[in-house]
Amino acid sequence: MRPHILTPLFADLKDLQGIGPRLQKLLKRLLAPQARQGDAKIVDLLFHFPLSLIDRRARPTIAQAVPGQIATMAVEVAEHRPPPRGQRRVPYRVICSDDTGSLELVFFHAKAAYLEKQLPVGETRIVSGRVEDYGGRLQMPHPDHILSEADLDELPLLEPVYPLTAGLSGKVARKAAAQAVARLPKLPEWQDPAWLARQHWPSFQDAVCAAHAPQSEDDLLPSSPAHRRLAFDELLANQLALALVRQRLHKTTGRALRGDGTLRARIGEALPFELTPSQAQVMGEIEADMAEPTRMLRLLQGDVGSGKTVVALLAMAVAIEAGAQAALMAPTELLARQHLKTLMEIAEPTGIRVALLTSREKGKARSEILDALARGEIDILIGTHALFQEGVDFKDLAVAVIDEQHRFGVHQRLALQAKSGAGAIDVLVMTATPIPRTLLLTHYGDMEVSKLLEKPAGRKPVATRAMPIDRLNEILDRLEAALATGAQAYWVCPLVEESDVLDATAAEERFAALKARFGDRVALVHGQMSGSDKDAAMQAFADGKVSILVATTVIEVGVDVPNATIMVIEHAERFGLAQLHQLRGRVGRGSSQSACILMYKPPLSETARARLNALRESEDGFKIAEDDLRLRGGGEVLGTRQSGLPEFRVASLPRDDDLLSAARDDARLILANDADLSGARGQTLRVLLYLFERDEAIRLLKAG
Repeated sequence: MRPHILTPLFADLKDLQGIGPRLQKLLKRLLAPQARQGDAKIVDLLFHFPLSLIDRRARPTIAQAVPGQIATMAVEVAEHRPPPRGQRRVPYRVICSDDTGSLELVFFHAKAAYLEKQLPVGETRIVSGRVEDYGGRLQMPHPDHILSEADLDELPLLEPVYPLTAGLSGKVARKAAAQAVARLPKLPEWQDPAWLARQHWPSFQDAVCAAHAPQSEDDLLPSSPAHRRLAFDELLANQLALALVRQRLHKTTGRALRGDGTLRARIGEALPFELTPSQAQVMGEIEADMAEPTRMLRLLQGDVGSGKTVVALLAMAVAIEAGAQAALMAPTELLARQHLKTLMEIAEPTGIRVALLTSREKGKARSEILDALARGEIDILIGTHALFQEGVDFKDLAVAVIDEQHRFGVHQRLALQAKSGAGAIDVLVMTATPIPRTLLLTHYGDMEVSKLLEKPAGRKPVATRAMPIDRLNEILDRLEAALATGAQAYWVCPLVEESDVLDATAAEERFAALKARFGDRVALVHGQMSGSDKDAAMQAFADGKVSILVATTVIEVGVDVPNATIMVIEHAERFGLAQLHQLRGRVGRGSSQSACILMYKPPLSETARARLNALRESEDGFKIAEDDLRLRGGGEVLGTRQSGLPEFRVASLPRDDDLLSAARDDARLILANDADLSGARGQTLRVLLYLFERDEAIRLLKAG
């Protein structure tokens, strides 16, 4: 149960004054974190900080007012000048003055009755807004504030400006945020007092209040003491939650898996190459993990083509040698079938029994697979996440391999542990997306990490060029010449259907254009096609019956066609750096020289140019991942597939890398001294975990 002290912060926004259903919907669009289902809460307003500041403290006379600047002035209303009847484009003017000069208040599409009530002739009013010079006349178009002298105290002299969404006014956002801050209860201090003093940081309450009531532009900066304090709170909650997951994993009894090495020896004989030094080292780490009487949870990072699948097979072979079963889970059916093809070629000669289970297997065929699995007649079952649903029962599942880990979060990893009757599944998760160290710590801090650094022998670097889209005909001519030599090519487009918004060439339109030139040698695959149609197109390409495969990013991972040596990426400026690197990795998988053409629409932004240059200059996925983090920030590097991963509201990476390291160290020290957070500081840290919605960690504590 969430602590009662936090109840006011997790109330619905409709509890705030002035927030009805329409505004609640707008605020949900602006605030609701992806990780939480349902409406936005008051706590979401608490962490929604202003981006800029309007200073209304300048009180000039009309003669002293500077055009282009914000001014707050006391003026006397002299005259109303409504527009002539029928001329709605002419603004409504209210002529005001003081002892030094004249000022026009200008209103477009104004209601006369409202303005006459707001600005009665002959009375003094305080107006605040931006002053402009129009043809030598001083004007203030649509003043931000109009008050009587008696109400001057209501004028915000320093007015925070919040990020908004369409239909939501700044005034509504300010009022809602002010109410949220007013509801903030007096929370216990969870940070070490000596650490706070050393950093010169305020209390949590003072930090929140300062973030919402900045006194200068410096107070808005991420480097301000208030923002640094709150970013550290968030990172500590994250690191503490991950450390608790890891602690629970290590406390939970697993099973020691030691094979006799016979299957691994046969796999070694069946491989057409020697293991790389990295593969051998990683296998040593995995074998040592599996031999321990605790569960393994290890992340295997390997760049495109580094040989992760072979490592996964050898890991599964350890379990099979020990008399148990293994599972390999892929994020898509296409990738699951690719794994089946790859593993069958190596596993079948060794006597390892491999099967596939996806939504396509139905009726009698599905029943036969499930029966064989329950009897222990299948050694490795490959499939999508459906492998871990009800009704799929292993006789003795001992190890699970999850491919493309960044599509699954901590919650899925915990759910997976329940699939074994013994409750002791070793888990190896793989990703072909090299992940920067800072993201490893924040998103995968509950795992041990291994890296495959080399590529198989004989692989040549992919020649990468960036070309403007107006050189399309030149690219097509080169492509035709290459196809004449037997080469195959991918042509990647960013969208499936034409979009006026993005102005990007649709895959279907490009397919039609290429087919007009190259005939039946062109096939199409995208995410909206049925599984069987996708597989048929991919198979035709893999078999060499098709020379060009037009695709969306559905081919980003897992598709392996060694004869494909050309990758054309249309509108490359629209893709992230890591995604471009993944797409490029689809070629260069054979011994022939491969090429990647990055087609872009000029002019390029500075960031887009930096992305394309980074790709041209390096093939090192880990360096590219660091560049991507630097160019885009941590929130975007893992792309739209971040579901299941924690979302940061205050902290940002790599900006707060130093705070992340400190939070990681602090979390380790906290749990070393108080493993179940039962001490005085531990109780306050439980409040922190709930505040930043790391509830899963608390559930782990309660489960023991």
